[in-house]
Amino acid sequence: MANEPGPSRLKTTETSLEVVDALYELDGGRIDEIANHLDAAPSTIHRHLTTLRAHDYVTKRGDVYHLGLRFLTIGGYIQHNERGYQLAKDKVQQLALTTGERVQFITEEHGQRVYIHASVGEDAVQTDAHIGKRGPLHCSAAGKAILAALPRTRVEEIIDTRGLSRVTPNTITDRETLLEELQEIANRGVAFNKQESVMGLNAAGTAVKRPDGQVLGAISISGPAQRFKGDKLSEEIPNLLLGATNEIELNLKYSG
Repeated sequence: MANEPGPSRLKTTETSLEVVDALYELDGGRIDEIANHLDAAPSTIHRHLTTLRAHDYVTKRGDVYHLGLRFLTIGGYIQHNERGYQLAKDKVQQLALTTGERVQFITEEHGQRVYIHASVGEDAVQTDAHIGKRGPLHCSAAGKAILAALPRTRVEEIIDTRGLSRVTPNTITDRETLLEELQEIANRGVAFNKQESVMGLNAAGTAVKRPDGQVLGAISISGPAQRFKGDKLSEEIPNLLLGATNEIELNLKYSG
């Protein structure tokens, strides 16, 4: 996502970041593989890899380059340094233990959802979501909860920039339909995802706000559609989420 106009950006920095993205997308690679992936000269890729490796952002095993744990160091700092994230972690773990399902906490960055915490109960369905994974907001319960809590101008900006991609046949891809649902979510305080991101999986989510009213993130609980339905989806799970959200917000406001 381009946040600044072109003239203010450095091409060399952009190339280094493209190399990092390529290593992520390729799950590691040799110089020629990365060069082909980016349509760049191998000599250029080699220089960027050498620089990244010198700063511990890249490792090399034989002739294959991989992302280094330096990224984990920085990500761990961000995750730990935000007090609200730590409060959310405790609630995510408690909810997973209480419900036996999959619980996650996400935040919004650059118009995407980013997984900060996740915990699985004994009955949880395994998904490919992992800490740091990014994805669209409009197709997840937690993502829609965040969108519903954001100012309308920000929501419009995210839609204009990121679009409304179809992830499953149930994904909302019409702007007006989504905006109408976001208003309903804002009114009731709970968002639902009915097989909109993964077929066969339903979820409910609630937004968490900072004391100043800004959105910190959102918590969601997900499970198989055949089990997550009726009162369980519409009342039982939302009540647990609203209680957890309220507790986090109170702790953010009055403790520490």
